[in-house]
Amino acid sequence: MLKVLILQRFFDLSDEETEFQILDRFSFLRFLGLRPGDGAPDHATIWSFKERLGADGMLAVFELFNAKLCDLGLIASCGKIIDASFVEAPKQRNRRQENEQIKRG
Repeated sequence: MLKVLILQRFFDLSDEETEFQILDRFSFLRFLGLRPGDGAPDHATIWSFKERLGADGMLAVFELFNAKLCDLGLIASCGKIIDASFVEAPKQRNRRQENEQIKRG
């Protein structure tokens, strides 16, 4: 579950989005030590784990995690996952003169 929180923190994901990304991305599955078809924590499980840790526990965990990274000479930075779907737009079929005429009514 700690690895789930790391993914959530560094990719700025909600509990629901974390659940979706774990099931959708092979890189997330591999990081968590899971294989396709394995069970993954759902958003309620993620929320429950964070509630059990509490704010102080979360702070302590990530301070320790960041300290370990610094000891290894690593710096972690946050990122975003963006849907880059292509959408076809209609092609312009009128000439400029026709468009001007349409605008004039």
